[in-house]
Amino acid sequence: MITLQVPASTANLGAGFDCLGIALNLYNRLQVEEWDGCLIESQNPAVPTGEDNLIYTTMARFYAEAGRPFKGAHIRQADAIYQSRGLGSSSACIVGGIVAANALLGGVADTEQMLQLATKIEGHPDNVAPALLGGLVVSAMEGERIYYVRQHVSQKLSFLALVPDFELKTAMARSVLPEQYTKQQAVYNLSRSALMAASLCSGKLENLQVAAGDMLHQPYRMGLIPGASKLFALGQSLGIAVFISGAGPTIMMMGEGALPLQQITGVMKMDQEMARFEPVLLQADNFGCRQLEEN
Repeated sequence: MITLQVPASTANLGAGFDCLGIALNLYNRLQVEEWDGCLIESQNPAVPTGEDNLIYTTMARFYAEAGRPFKGAHIRQADAIYQSRGLGSSSACIVGGIVAANALLGGVADTEQMLQLATKIEGHPDNVAPALLGGLVVSAMEGERIYYVRQHVSQKLSFLALVPDFELKTAMARSVLPEQYTKQQAVYNLSRSALMAASLCSGKLENLQVAAGDMLHQPYRMGLIPGASKLFALGQSLGIAVFISGAGPTIMMMGEGALPLQQITGVMKMDQEMARFEPVLLQADNFGCRQLEEN
């Protein structure tokens, strides 16, 4: 039986729409073995236990791509990553399914091939790349090929995920985005996405608050996340970088060193909308999907 640990991820980091992502130390754990048919075990009632399970369908896709027959799988899931909250839960399932299938088949695919398939299934690499590789991943697609740079993330960087008690489906979050943008919006985001990547790679973390600015997606998604504008104002008043994690609705605060958690939570408790968000203090994961040894 293969045992894997797959990290959550936060994507976009503000302006880096569909191209920037960081793996986080919040994990899904899964155990997988070949099986005659479909057997899914999970303590989470929201996890599908049939052949529509995302890990299962991903494994079947991998076997098909490898030209191998897929008889089925026995999967045990223990998911700590919040679902439909913008923390890469679907990407973690896709990456877990691919890495598990590859291990069961004796390692027929390399990292590039696994990333390629994960991106095909997910549609873009911003979450699957850090879930697979760990750290900060800057990625771009040219045709069907993915070009990327992976960078170790300093443990001096802290993340405060503010996870609400409601979901936001990615399809809904994408449906509110406009079809066209102005040159001003494009330049604004190009400069800040470049600044974010360069600042994280160079350690100039004092730039992060400005680098997290965005004009392409966050202004349009704010209305879908009650309390988001207040949390943005709170983070910015404290000099902390703040952005919507992925498609949302989680709001991410990011800064160097210890974040003022008590001050932030104290203000949040005083507001009905902000009080719906649960603060989860995290750090970057620099390992990505890992196979664990069984005791």
